[in-house]
Parts: sequence; C-alpha cells; structure tokens
Amino acid sequence: MRTHSKETQSSLIPETALQILKEGNERFVKNLKANRNLLQQVNETSAGQFPFATILSCIDSRTSAELIFDQGLGDIFSIRIAGNILNEDILGSMEFATKIVGTKLILVLGHTKCGAIVGACNHVEMGNLTTLLNKIQPAIFNEKTTTTDRNGSNTVFVDNVTALNVHHTIERIKRESTIIAELEQQGNIKIVGGLYDVETGKVTFYE
Repeated sequence: MRTHSKETQSSLIPETALQILKEGNERFVKNLKANRNLLQQVNETSAGQFPFATILSCIDSRTSAELIFDQGLGDIFSIRIAGNILNEDILGSMEFATKIVGTKLILVLGHTKCGAIVGACNHVEMGNLTTLLNKIQPAIFNEKTTTTDRNGSNTVFVDNVTALNVHHTIERIKRESTIIAELEQQGNIKIVGGLYDVETGKVTFYE
C-alpha cells in the first residue's frame, strides 16, 4: 500500500476518499490487512504529510481510526475525544487539516456502547467531565421517540442519542466554521457521519 504524496492527495475527490475508508473497514471486518511497510512509511513521511481524511472519533480504546479503517502512517488526521464532541480547538484542527493540509473528507464517527453517551443520558456530573457531557445534551433533547426510561440503561434510547449526537456535531461544524462550510459548498471536501459497532467492527456511514 503506497504512502500518500501531494500528488495522490491532490488527485483525490471527496467521494474517493470516502470509498477508501469504506474499503479499509471492509478489510478490517474480514481480518485482511493491506500490505504496507510501516517503517518505510516513517521514512516516506519524514519530510511531510499528505493525509486524505480527517476523522473525529471517541477516545474509546476499541475505536482507533487507523485500525478500523486499515490505514497507515500519514493517511489520516485522527482527532479523539470522549463522545466525539466538538469544541473550538477541534474545529480549528479541522480547519487546519482541510484548508491548509488538504484533506478531502471529514468523518464524525460515533460508536455503540459509548460510555460518554451513557453518562450524558444519566446526567453524570463529575469535575471537568460535566462540561464535556453537557455538549451531548442537545442530542438527548432532540431524541423525541423515547417517552419512558430516558436514561443510560435504555439501549434503544442510547443508540438514538448516539446517532443524533453525530448529526448534531456535523451541523455544528458547518454552522460554526465558515472555512469548512465554504470548502464543502465548493465541492472540495465532504462531511459525513458514521457509527462503529464495537461488537462487529463494522462502520455504518451516514451520508
């Protein structure tokens, strides 16, 4: 598997970048890793990096983006934070990744059985974690289908909130970053959501 160069990065369109991630996840699920020399990629990326995608995912130890999408060194920008929430610093990192470095895709990736989502659904308050979990509250508010047992023990409710949290984060990216919104409007990037299943390894994409 080749290391991305400026030329290969520039030649990609957003749809192709998404397809690369889909194919990588298919390999991961089938336990078929691409043949790549990581030490060689260390040398090939030493002078510069040309990743094709920016992925915002959870810190959950089961959801390493490089692994579940079968990518190598220099392929993706991986931003990880509990609950795959958004803040100013993450948004700035995304602007750097897309506008300056030239990634073609932003993926907001949630996952099943997310502890941060469960904590938010249970209205957990603990130090600085309280502020983080409060950012998930809009997704909880927008979950209108569950009328009883609106807590972390209700798996259907948690799953619905998890999906809504991904969509809410995407909406915020577009609303709060004119840089990224313009890149998307010009067709230079694509912004999509996804859900990783911790039981199967499969990613379902929200396009």
